[in-house]
Amino acid sequence: MSITTHHPARDDVREGRFGEGAPTASRSRLWSLAGIGAGLAGFATIAISSSISAVYDAKLQGDAPAIADKLADLTPNMFVFHSVTALGALLMVVFGVGLAARLRAGSGRDSIAPLVAVAGLVGTAVVSILGSGLDTEFMMTLSSQPEAIIPESAVMYNHWVGTIPWLWTLAGLAGLATYAVSRRGGVPRWIGRVGLVLGGLTVLLGVSPLEYMAGATGALMVLVTAVGFTVGDKHYRQ
Repeated sequence: MSITTHHPARDDVREGRFGEGAPTASRSRLWSLAGIGAGLAGFATIAISSSISAVYDAKLQGDAPAIADKLADLTPNMFVFHSVTALGALLMVVFGVGLAARLRAGSGRDSIAPLVAVAGLVGTAVVSILGSGLDTEFMMTLSSQPEAIIPESAVMYNHWVGTIPWLWTLAGLAGLATYAVSRRGGVPRWIGRVGLVLGGLTVLLGVSPLEYMAGATGALMVLVTAVGFTVGDKHYRQ
């Protein structure tokens, strides 16, 4: 007589479609909530940076001292812009790492899609930090000692704030990577299609002379993708 027993190597893991033995704890939605915050912060960055518009005032074109004077009145906008943009960048990193882990669970260890996604989002976060990198140098001085600022430098700063933070080109790669995984059934297909359309458009805009428009499509892609994984990825979290 023989007795057969079953002794699993581990009994504290769950098996599922999206990866053998993925711990339940790894299925938290905190990373996708961070993505919602990053997307909203992206739109706020675009709106607030647009309000720092002295250099784009048709009445002041070519008049550097007048532009610098108007910028001095916009220092509150600069303070808000800096904080919102920096916070959005931090949330973007969290979202990028979480998205990479989610894509890896749906695609396998050999796929490059997770790495492409996290590289695109972390790269975008770096661009955002650099886009807000000159703020303290100018907003503090303009608010306290405006005469210490060379007007032409203030003009360049305004151009910097009005362009660099809008460059979300690399974020489009995360959308395309998500679509690639969705084709294998690793993530909901509708989220993948969002990545294809908005991520692809973001990349195309980024490599075109209309690169600043990538900020709007990129922020929208991050927001919709993050909302999708937060409320529409229930099968994975079961």
